[in-house]
Amino acid sequence: MGFCPQCRDDRVLVEIAESLRPSRRRPAAGVLSLADARAAKVARTPIGIDEFDRVIGGGLVPGVGILLGGEPGVGKSTLVLQAAGSLADRGGTVLVASAEESVSQVALRAGRLGISDDSILLSSERDVDALIEVARSALPDLLVVDSIQTVAAREVGGAPGGVAQVRESVARLIHFSKESGVPVILVGHVTKDGGIAGPKLVEHAVDVVLYLEGDPERGLRVLRGLKNRFGATHQVGLFEMGESGLIEVVDPAGLLAAGKRGEMPGSVVFPAVDGTRPLLVEVQALVAAATAPQPRRSVKGIEPARVHQVIAVLERHAGLSFADKDVYVSVVGGIKLRDPGADLPVALALASSLLGEAVGSLAAWGEVGLTGEIRAVAHGEHRALEAKRLGLGRVIGPVGGGGNDRILAALASAGLLGDAEWDLGD
Repeated sequence: MGFCPQCRDDRVLVEIAESLRPSRRRPAAGVLSLADARAAKVARTPIGIDEFDRVIGGGLVPGVGILLGGEPGVGKSTLVLQAAGSLADRGGTVLVASAEESVSQVALRAGRLGISDDSILLSSERDVDALIEVARSALPDLLVVDSIQTVAAREVGGAPGGVAQVRESVARLIHFSKESGVPVILVGHVTKDGGIAGPKLVEHAVDVVLYLEGDPERGLRVLRGLKNRFGATHQVGLFEMGESGLIEVVDPAGLLAAGKRGEMPGSVVFPAVDGTRPLLVEVQALVAAATAPQPRRSVKGIEPARVHQVIAVLERHAGLSFADKDVYVSVVGGIKLRDPGADLPVALALASSLLGEAVGSLAAWGEVGLTGEIRAVAHGEHRALEAKRLGLGRVIGPVGGGGNDRILAALASAGLLGDAEWDLGD
């Protein structure tokens, strides 16, 4: 326009010359090329617990933010305290901030676990800013906050554990971690639907999301990696809860499938694969006459929808009726299976219990389709090798596509449909 439309004065306008664009060959300050970024090696600090280090990718990365979730009583506080003790034994310094418990309570737990080290610092500070100042002055090799739902920022409204408080507390702790290079482990509780409490933004703000699961009434615990910016995801670590804390399970197959009795109907071994690690678990099924008008379906360790689908396939394509039967399916050891290859072991266990025929020393895997075919799943060779390592005599697993009679072939190969011979593959 050339003048101000309000005062009609053209003297208030100031001309600003357009600056020249920088050359593309000249990178801006603070910018690295991809080649330079690859050349910079990231140093990892092993904690000293092999199962924990495996899940997080080999050790702690400077400035990493880790979120550890789990149900109450599953052993989250025990695990992080043992990790602190192991890192301290290797010469590191750890600051454990437990706003849920007093310093003396944390010291009592450490005494029960056999942890006594001057390199472990304790704090019960609830103010997140004061906690960050303590960590900034101490500069430990690891900061543990147990739990993130109990710390709060003073200028943010709401009680500790609320959406706003959790979001702001996590943001400030992660900012401190990236700025100082101190790794931070945040312990979080889970909600009724099984998700980690707090907004979903918490999982986006951290680098690693771990979940500790297991039946509190049983000793086995599974540490599962759901997200990892510095390593592979879906890795698992196995622990057994004992009097002295969590003990690493070196041979999980020997623990999970050691008590299998091959002469009993309704029991099949399933070589599951979590990440890159094979785990032999026992899948049990019990089929009994229904005593109520509506038959009961009880499932533990597997998604109920998959079990209902397998039952429908057996009824439609194998001629086995479960209409007037109560069905119980369980995975021994408190393991929760997410592997689609568990369909075939469930089908064999159901048929074995219904017909009253034991399958003996047998391992099986495969995904059961709605049309009755059994589809191949990943890591078939690793599953077979693990089954043979433990001395299982027979394995049943698909090697490729199949027709609508593949479920019948699997049942016959397991000895549940007479002496008919079927070619299911090696």
